Amino acid sequence: MSTPLFRDFLFAPDHPRVAGIRGLNAREYAEAAKTDAFAGPMIDGWQKLYPQPFVGITNDGIRREGLYALVPARAGEEAPTSEMVTAARKLLDAVTSGQAGKLLHAVDAPEWQSWANPEFLQHDTGLRLDELEPSVREAVLRVVEASLSPQGYELVRNLMRINGFLGDLVQLPLLMNEFSYNFALYGEPSETEPWGWQLFGHHAALNCLVAGTQQVISPVFMGAEPDMIDAGPHRGVKVFKERIALARQLMAALPAELRSRAVVYGQMVDPAMPAGRIHPGDERHLGGCFQDNRVIPYEGIRVADMPSQARELLHALVEDFIAYLPDGPRAARCREIREHYGETFFSWIGGWAGDEAFYFRLQSPVIIVELDHHTGVFLRNDEPAPFHMHTVVRTPNGNDYGRELVKHAASTTS
Repeated sequence: MSTPLFRDFLFAPDHPRVAGIRGLNAREYAEAAKTDAFAGPMIDGWQKLYPQPFVGITNDGIRREGLYALVPARAGEEAPTSEMVTAARKLLDAVTSGQAGKLLHAVDAPEWQSWANPEFLQHDTGLRLDELEPSVREAVLRVVEASLSPQGYELVRNLMRINGFLGDLVQLPLLMNEFSYNFALYGEPSETEPWGWQLFGHHAALNCLVAGTQQVISPVFMGAEPDMIDAGPHRGVKVFKERIALARQLMAALPAELRSRAVVYGQMVDPAMPAGRIHPGDERHLGGCFQDNRVIPYEGIRVADMPSQARELLHALVEDFIAYLPDGPRAARCREIREHYGETFFSWIGGWAGDEAFYFRLQSPVIIVELDHHTGVFLRNDEPAPFHMHTVVRTPNGNDYGRELVKHAASTTS
């Protein structure tokens, strides 16, 4: 079977899916989306989930305590706090007082939970990058760059570029462009006290908190439709290819009996799925926007039961997921994840050979990662395809947004 090409699934320019919203900017489309047949039901469902008091994702509805301590990072695991603070202070110097009023929130503000990954603007938190002067926008990007690994920053920028490429493809540049993203700061930039930032928009959302020498970046949502740029100044950009290849290699490395147990549903839309298992926007993934308090039971097989070759592939897959972290925090996160492999589960939906679409989840007390191939939104493929995917990283049991670190810091100063 030949690999499907995204250009085979472009809508005709006069198709109602794209022609009906052409010319609308983000705020105009935010209103129109409320009555849209696709977006409207999602918005209604998400409105019931925000704002809610934050608890954190759990596997059984009971948050496990004692997993996240506010202590100095180990040697070699420190966050780039000084560089982050310097970049954030330059941003604060660059904005007007009116912009600062929109940009700044308390470190424990509920607005952290307002992020979303669709193209429609549901919550206008912070500043909109495509409405800023170039110098201010660059100052925002320098904060993001100072907080991520070079590889992570390049991936985020490539996802933003793909979004702009898609907007040009379907002639919706006011709605989807390289800078159609929101950015907010939480807390006062400090080398000792917790503070952070949030960037979100279509197919890219990151929530970063630093507390002294510790850093947490989650929830993280990264996706793409399509997964490459084949024309224009950024031609040659491709994303998630290695991640998808590693996942297929991992399944191939599992003994048949273990692989069978890992597959909880054989089809991407399976008759055996319970009602509600497929979400209209999230499809199979469970940890997306507004799912901060979701109960996600463990499924599949234990990582401890995998043969050594499969575990090594799993290590590589996890490291690819968290490669956005700088060297120090990435080392700390890898160590934390491996320490919990005895209670880590791996599950799969769909096929795994060739170019078959799939979903998988790795879940433990300290991490959830998901990858899900999707049907088209601005492309017209009715079946999940390898050129449209969503990926999610969560820190369950209360430390998304670094919330446990913030809580510990508040308790030591009260």
